Amino acid sequence: MNATRQNSTRTATRLALAALLMFGFGYALVPLYDVFCEITGINGKTGQLSGNEAEAAPVDFSRRVTVEFDTNINGELPWAFHATLRKKSVHPGEVAEAVFVVENRSDQPITGQAIPSVAPSKASIFFNKTECFCFVRQRLEPGERREMVVRFVVGAGLPQKVRRMTLSYTFFELPEAAGLTAENPAQEDKHKARQSG
Repeated sequence: MNATRQNSTRTATRLALAALLMFGFGYALVPLYDVFCEITGINGKTGQLSGNEAEAAPVDFSRRVTVEFDTNINGELPWAFHATLRKKSVHPGEVAEAVFVVENRSDQPITGQAIPSVAPSKASIFFNKTECFCFVRQRLEPGERREMVVRFVVGAGLPQKVRRMTLSYTFFELPEAAGLTAENPAQEDKHKARQSG
């Protein structure tokens, strides 16, 4: 009986340790993903264009590409997240827009960051964003619901055989201090005052 109890305790300890390690890995995943994509240049990392560059790009009116939108929440982040449209048909080279909605369903303020990727990965180099909610961290108050926009261009150089792409976003929770940005100086000043006080 004692041997069975010891085995159960050992198993429970190992499972708790595995859960703790997975939780820590979830927090480390965002910076690791960025580093991996920067080093390899693969895995669906999308590009960025200025508005002027996007408007100057030639538009291929002879064909259309369907862009599907996929939304995900990492771990136990208590947010709801979806695109207002499931897909959009665009001409390569034209500036298009998609709207996403996120809602904090908890009773605590939470800061998150959306990480984008595009499939198929070989098409990701032809997908460029001119404006995106993923460029900044999003801090949501309890119960807050927010509409967010991404403006993008599918490059006219996209291979002819690619007729469908998937733009996917995954929201990760960030530690509270990491959610402070220059776009919210009042909040940043409060945080500095708390640290020095």
